[in-house]
Amino acid sequence: MASHESALKAHRQNVKRREHNRQLRTRLRGALRDIRAAIDAGTSEDVKGALRKTVSLVDKMAGKGLIHRNTAARYKSRLAARVARTAAPAATA
Repeated sequence: MASHESALKAHRQNVKRREHNRQLRTRLRGALRDIRAAIDAGTSEDVKGALRKTVSLVDKMAGKGLIHRNTAARYKSRLAARVARTAAPAATA
């Protein structure tokens, strides 16, 4: 365990940041899980609203440095492609 005041403070800060980042990461994973389930379930109106919220959350997490910006772009691209694939059969039917 650290013994200097500055090291103790740094440890406290790291613990606090780690917990905050863990909460944000859990929120992101939950949102991704929910939208994937919504896409699989079908209803396009709900999916479009959920996509907008999820994309916003992904951008926020990338802005905070929780995920890399390329990872954020990949998530958004794959989600948009899945939404487009589910919307395409509905439009042709």
